[in-house]
Amino acid sequence: MPEDTAGSGMYICIKALEDGVQVIGMTRGKDTRLHHTEKLDAGEVMVAEFTENTAAMKIRGRAQVFTSFAQLESGLEG
Repeated sequence: MPEDTAGSGMYICIKALEDGVQVIGMTRGKDTRLHHTEKLDAGEVMVAEFTENTAAMKIRGRAQVFTSFAQLESGLEG
């Protein structure tokens, strides 16, 4: 892969635990903006990479999230 199109090499894996989990990619730069959304149904898995354009990801709904730093679950109440 050419250097100018290579990502950071940092990935996260998201496994939806319910229908309708949203994964929202957020941009880098002076103003943080939403640039991409995906909707996952229960059991679906998405592998995402932080890139030159993607600085953060927001996850709405119940999902397991796996990173090189930790494993956690989103959407827990209480």
